[in-house]
Amino acid sequence: MQEAYEVFGTLDCPDCAVELTRDDISPAVARPRSSKKREPQSAADPKILPMELRVGDRLTDETGEWEVIAPPYGTAEGRIVHARVQKLNEPASWEIRNWDAFKRISVGRATTEEGTR
Repeated sequence: MQEAYEVFGTLDCPDCAVELTRDDISPAVARPRSSKKREPQSAADPKILPMELRVGDRLTDETGEWEVIAPPYGTAEGRIVHARVQKLNEPASWEIRNWDAFKRISVGRATTEEGTR
């Protein structure tokens, strides 16, 4: 089996006097590493993916503070996540909230010392 550079050579490029082979390109040149490194998510970071919501988590938005009262579920082939939430101390005010499955959301989560919210 022939390698691509053996078949195509210099591709008839007038400025390409030298044929490149795989041995001529070092891996560091072929794929430069990104200078930005992703920071690992700390345990205290309140942003999570919507599918990671748990019953008792709290969400805050312009309409007030809400508590998750049912586990999240996905629709649209997992691209949209829904969860039933209610306003704090108002059981009759529940509604279903929707989020993009891959966008992180800010939540308040009960710790073991605080107990269940």
